[in-house]
Amino acid sequence: MSATAELQRKLEADSNAYQTLQKDYAKAVESRQRLDSQLQENKLVQDEFKLLKDDANIYKLIGPVLTKQDKVEAVTNVDKRIDFINAEIERVEKQLKDLQEKTEKKRMELVQTQTALQQQAAA
Repeated sequence: MSATAELQRKLEADSNAYQTLQKDYAKAVESRQRLDSQLQENKLVQDEFKLLKDDANIYKLIGPVLTKQDKVEAVTNVDKRIDFINAEIERVEKQLKDLQEKTEKKRMELVQTQTALQQQAAA
């Protein structure tokens, strides 16, 4: 197999890998945005709970039914959810950083392969 054909194959493989990395990055960004909105929503609920009196009625939607819930339990659940979401945000941030590094590395490989292919074509 000629060196040009080998470079063509490498270019195609690198290009496919690069596109896959870009898709994974886009999914991670989407996930991060979803987590952000969930965090904001839960913080709003947390703020509302602070405004309520201790004897206030709190209801939780379970399926099609509103069920009465103890305030302490409701506050604890929201606090735990916020902690969980923050942990997920950290995880996704690390994933985004990793994918960004991999994408940049693959982009550099693509440029090198394209350059080598152009040099061979010119020779």
